[in-house]
Amino acid sequence: MAADAITIARPYAEAVFARAQETGRLAGWGDALEFLAAVVADRRAREFLVNPAVDQQQRVELMLEVAGERLDDEGRNLVRLLAENGRLVLLPEIARLYQEMRNEQEGQLDVRVSTAYALDPELEKALGEALERKLGRKVRLSTEEDPGLIGGVKIRAGDLVIDGSVAGQLARLANELGI
Repeated sequence: MAADAITIARPYAEAVFARAQETGRLAGWGDALEFLAAVVADRRAREFLVNPAVDQQQRVELMLEVAGERLDDEGRNLVRLLAENGRLVLLPEIARLYQEMRNEQEGQLDVRVSTAYALDPELEKALGEALERKLGRKVRLSTEEDPGLIGGVKIRAGDLVIDGSVAGQLARLANELGI
């Protein structure tokens, strides 16, 4: 997402995080933001939300109707505030920033592991434990298959990228050969 969207989303994420800390509801707010972000990420919902013919009240009604009982009064107020300021489309970024703040507070790190083939559950567990030792934090591991890697593994943990894939090795070799 563009840097300006991050700049705009950050104060909202910080405010929600501060409120979640005050009320002891870090997990609840995390779930609510994750859900709202998923709604906004839906192509049809996003088209509705950015349509200039749709007024603010209709946007709020859509979000609140879809959310149903998943949101408490404060969650519904957040939706209204974001709609009023034309910021509903920033919910995925707000949710991401909130999760980063929560992870930092709880000493956790989200790590995405891409492999050419599905990992055996025992190997996935061992990889998670090794990453926890190396990174010195609790790791929340998510895995995905990417046949384009050919073989090996690619690990993303915040700004750290470890590319041990065959495709990565071939790209480095081609770069060294000037191809």
